[in-house]
Amino acid sequence: MSLGVAGLLTSSAQPLGSHEAVTLAMKRFNYRPKTDPYCQARYTFCPTGSAIPVMKEEDIIEVYRLQAPVWEFKYGDLLGHLKIMHDAVGFKSSLMGKNYTMEWYELFQLGNCTFPHLRPGMDAPFWCNQGAACFYEGIDDAHWKENGTLVLVTTISGTMFNEMAKWVKYDNETGIYYETWTVQASPDKKSTVWFDSYECSKFILRTYQKLADLGAVFKKIQTNYTSIILFSGEPIYLGNETSIFGPLGNQTLAAAIRDFYYPFKPHRTVGEFFVDLLKIIDRVILNHQFYLFYNLEYWFLPMKFPYLKIVYEEVPLPIGSKTSFGV
Repeated sequence: MSLGVAGLLTSSAQPLGSHEAVTLAMKRFNYRPKTDPYCQARYTFCPTGSAIPVMKEEDIIEVYRLQAPVWEFKYGDLLGHLKIMHDAVGFKSSLMGKNYTMEWYELFQLGNCTFPHLRPGMDAPFWCNQGAACFYEGIDDAHWKENGTLVLVTTISGTMFNEMAKWVKYDNETGIYYETWTVQASPDKKSTVWFDSYECSKFILRTYQKLADLGAVFKKIQTNYTSIILFSGEPIYLGNETSIFGPLGNQTLAAAIRDFYYPFKPHRTVGEFFVDLLKIIDRVILNHQFYLFYNLEYWFLPMKFPYLKIVYEEVPLPIGSKTSFGV
């Protein structure tokens, strides 16, 4: 039987609105920590990656919006039917005659970024949730066009590209943790957003905004992005790894968090999957419970209908705020 949250909370537990350190966005960090060897990717991260080149100032560079179904290389358009899409940005240099692709995604695949590992001998859940930017030469036209999008959105100068490259380095070194979930109060478009996701589309949106700030003028075309939303009442702050799982932590709360995450582990048989699926339904829907790990801290989400929804909604291309560097 699932335990009620009231008896599990520490004395420091408090609603989101009263927690002074809370923001709706992911924190920036001073450096990117080394990954633990325990974290392993089924598919190598950025296998053909290269450094971002320095463009000539007078170069004219076309910028392309790229979008395709997640894991399209393995499942084709299957996830595209659910509008679960991956976003990237492409560049075409007129002087160099070369194309480039830039994207941001999980180092160790989506499942590892969404749920932790429960390792023997370790009290706290173990996370493999870093994400990073990947830049490489070439644009795979077939990949983006067949089930997705490859469309010109703006044109920039070499100077603007080089300034963007400096920003990408900063963004990649300080924004390091992937977050799958957006959490909001209701499906209403004006609803309170408790937590914002931090994934591939957010990187593309930040890149577009940086280019707009540098003077890029975007075409007037519709651009939609995928969000996976959890619906919750006001979240309750529980603490960090030390305060919950440390020697002086709340052992009852620690056990409840580990117990919550256990059914989300990889499954070896179909039978195991369905047993754990029933446990997930019991906790998230019947008992309205979800534990969120965000900015290295744990939160309790009092879940409410419709609990979870995948949306594919328009986010307009940005309008610049500075004078153009000249195209």
